[in-house]
Amino acid sequence: MEAQDQPAVGYTRDPLDKRRQPRFKIEVKITVNSRSCGRLKGHTVDISESGISAMLRIEVPLGELMELEFILPFGPVNIYAMVRQRNAFRYGFQFVAPSSAKEMKIIQSTCRQLSVEQSLLSEL
Repeated sequence: MEAQDQPAVGYTRDPLDKRRQPRFKIEVKITVNSRSCGRLKGHTVDISESGISAMLRIEVPLGELMELEFILPFGPVNIYAMVRQRNAFRYGFQFVAPSSAKEMKIIQSTCRQLSVEQSLLSEL
């Protein structure tokens, strides 16, 4: 059983997935600030250098620009993202430019670390 405040990590790669960057499983708390829905709480499912997916309890509109707040192993992130897809209550967000260099470095460092952890797990 995982500790509640510790991120759950792992690698997810669907062979049919044509994304530019690989996605990595990570479960952390996320706050979504929406103009149409207000402040929503949820948890993340996975992350890549270009976006993140999260489970939310309330329906949010596709195409809306939202502010996301979450904490990764390398620090807190406050970034803008566009809602790109929805599957039930799982939402896919694409990070939008301009993003601060600090937030992007935290996201990239986290993805690199998750990649290393996945490689080590696959060798066991």
